[in-house]
Amino acid sequence: MTEITATPPRAIFPSLQKLYMPFDTLAETLLRVMAGLLLVTHGYGKIMDPFGTVGMVEGLGFYPGVFWSPLLAATEFFGGILVAIGLFTRPAAFASMIVLLVTVYFHGVVLDQGLGGSEKSILWAAIFLFFAVRGSNAQSVDAKLGKQI
Repeated sequence: MTEITATPPRAIFPSLQKLYMPFDTLAETLLRVMAGLLLVTHGYGKIMDPFGTVGMVEGLGFYPGVFWSPLLAATEFFGGILVAIGLFTRPAAFASMIVLLVTVYFHGVVLDQGLGGSEKSILWAAIFLFFAVRGSNAQSVDAKLGKQI
């Protein structure tokens, strides 16, 4: 079997590399923090009323709703906090990605909104997939602890 090694691509304009390379880690950190904080704000209403979405989750086929509704609230709110600070980043991002894939189904199929209704959820799911696979970077609690899952 052939081993594939990844070599960083060479810049077309090497002089510009000095401009954007220092922002590599910062941009990734900013994406992680913003995605996490936006998920927290989205989950805030649910965490304040954890049983408020019982009907919706049961309408999607998740029974019993009294179990799934608080789990949804906790995943969005606490999962967002964990992703934002970079603690247990991979499992928190994976759980968030699953929630967002369900919203893709909800908007695209259940509400019959197609791609137009589910495109934001697809983008969000892709962002959380990135962090589920990649984990956090040097600017995270995981890095400060020296361990990642």
